[in-house]
Amino acid sequence: MSARILAGKEFAAQLKAEAAQRVKALQDKYGVTPGLAVVLVGDDPASQVYVRNKDRACAEVGIHAERINLPADTPLEELLAVIDRLNADASIHGILVQLPLPAQIAAHEGEVINRISPDKDVDGFHPVSVGRLVTGESGLLPCTPAGCLRMLELAGIPVDGKRAVVVGRSNIVGKPMAMLLLRKNATVTICHSHTQDLASITREADILVAAIGKPNFITADMVKPGATVIDVGINRIAPKKLVGDVDFAAVSEVAGAITPVPGGVGLLTVAMLMENVVQAAEQQLAAK
Repeated sequence: MSARILAGKEFAAQLKAEAAQRVKALQDKYGVTPGLAVVLVGDDPASQVYVRNKDRACAEVGIHAERINLPADTPLEELLAVIDRLNADASIHGILVQLPLPAQIAAHEGEVINRISPDKDVDGFHPVSVGRLVTGESGLLPCTPAGCLRMLELAGIPVDGKRAVVVGRSNIVGKPMAMLLLRKNATVTICHSHTQDLASITREADILVAAIGKPNFITADMVKPGATVIDVGINRIAPKKLVGDVDFAAVSEVAGAITPVPGGVGLLTVAMLMENVVQAAEQQLAAK
């Protein structure tokens, strides 16, 4: 029996429809349209695709999008000055600096992230945002893990009391995913490159999240029958072929539900960004 396919398009459409309603409510109440500034340094092709997707989503939801393109050789001080200007701009409610950054700035990535006002940190990467996540306070959440959790809610897949295993411990996905599952009362295990006997742990998972960046790494024998499998990986194995971290064909014969790649989590990431921009605008306008 094949698994239920958790198509990102369906859930992303629901999230964007909710965001659009909240945009209209802000326009009616304050006469203000939420604004997102995306800063793109250099001309990385993958980053350009991501930014175009964000621009398109903003147009669908009714968010004002401002794109700032900087040359690849932009010095750190110039990028920080752009962030300072956007922090002070009341018409911009969310700021996103597209990663990865060019080599001369990449070593200062933490400084760049920390320069963004936590109130406008729609990526959820600022240490203040991370602190709010860990302590359970209200705040802007990292888009990919938050999108995964919203998908589980919309799909009616219970999290409370379930065994969850997250494979990967990145600051962008693995760690915040574990924290969000914990907040929903799952019992959570984080696995990584030093984990011993990985398969015996992943086979215990009711909810298995793969976020490691290795094509087809999670195989059918690593999955508990009936488990929900969330594949965060996007790996290009040929010019026009993308696969996830999960061996989709084999695992979908074992799992109860599974996200495809492409067409799964990536669409939810962009939809959650829209939700974060609206939330940031709501909080900033309410505080005035």
